[in-house]
Amino acid sequence: MMGKMGVVGVWSPNPISYVGEDDSMTNDCIMKPFCTDEFLILIVDDIAQNLQVIGDILEGVGYETTFATSGEQALVRVKVACPDLILLDLMMPQMNGLEVCEKLKSEPELAEIPVVFLTASNDKKDLIQAFDQGAVDYVTKPFSPPELLSRVRTHLELKHTRDQLKEALHQQCKLTAELNRLATTDPLTQVWNRRHLLTLGQQELNRAKRYHRDLSVLMVDIDHFKKINDTYGHAIGDKVLITLTQTLAKSMRSTDHFGRFGGEEFLVFLPESDSKAAANVAERIRETVATMMISIPETDLTLTVSIGVATHNDDSTIEMLIKQADDALYHAKNQGRNQVVVVESENNSSK
Repeated sequence: MMGKMGVVGVWSPNPISYVGEDDSMTNDCIMKPFCTDEFLILIVDDIAQNLQVIGDILEGVGYETTFATSGEQALVRVKVACPDLILLDLMMPQMNGLEVCEKLKSEPELAEIPVVFLTASNDKKDLIQAFDQGAVDYVTKPFSPPELLSRVRTHLELKHTRDQLKEALHQQCKLTAELNRLATTDPLTQVWNRRHLLTLGQQELNRAKRYHRDLSVLMVDIDHFKKINDTYGHAIGDKVLITLTQTLAKSMRSTDHFGRFGGEEFLVFLPESDSKAAANVAERIRETVATMMISIPETDLTLTVSIGVATHNDDSTIEMLIKQADDALYHAKNQGRNQVVVVESENNSSK
């Protein structure tokens, strides 16, 4: 049976002072390690005198406190106040402390708030149930203020350390993600960079060979890009690169990969695409770019691109495939630019 004492009994060598001014042990243990005024404690007890006594003890060393006089009120109050720790009376009418603790621990946003039970019961079964429901500790009534304060401080410090570790881990994950982004993306266009493109391309080539699937590559180059930079400046040149990136992105499927290969060249990997399908994608890109107008000061700028297309065979390496696409691009440039040239891997012929 769970026992209950009507009023909290407090042991103290000086009955009119819960924390004596000359009690050096209490001051040393409680006041030095951390700032008590940074923590809010919810006290739950159905007896007002107990709330007053415990509140005075905690507020006497700087803690902020809030109160609830029933289990139901505690469940409402904890969501509003967001306390750092809960002192919960074990035996209360209607909803006892064990039921309150069970409900708290069932809600993810509340489950990590440490719960310390206050109990007049010496029944081990009650204490085991309290720990089973998620309590971190208990204080037996009557208690001394130094004991209560010491246990409160211990669990607040543990929670504070745990919260700091979680935040540090969260920041570490964010930093890792940012470093990965910086290592794999082009800083200007924010698409994949050359190194990551080669990694993705190798993965796609391995998959294509393993499952006997098609894989094609596009090498896209902006025509007369040096002239754009020389005429309008590098800021306009950057705008052109970003605009082309956005156009390419709209032409890609979710399974395709593309990025900036270097300078004004972009590389595209098209899984599950034979040379005919790849040529159609390339032609669509070429036509879209040729009809674009890029607004710059005092005029509108038009662009064209040349595109080389290559499709893998069983003997292809990623280097061979990219070189074939680059050779096709070279032919497109030599034949007047603003066109698509396809190289068939089987016989290395251009068309």
